[in-house]
Amino acid sequence: MADDKERYQKQKPRRSAPAKTVRLSEDAKRAYEELIQKRDEREREYARHLSQDNKPR
Repeated sequence: MADDKERYQKQKPRRSAPAKTVRLSEDAKRAYEELIQKRDEREREYARHLSQDNKPR
């Protein structure tokens, strides 16, 4: 019985790992924004012709 009490005790909350940051040059940021915008536009164009049942998101 004592073994069960030790096994099922409330655990201490875990600390989250520190977040990693990425620094990009202005050119890289601009290129990434364009890439995202093009991808979103392609996705909207593709979804426009699908029926309501098949639309992503």
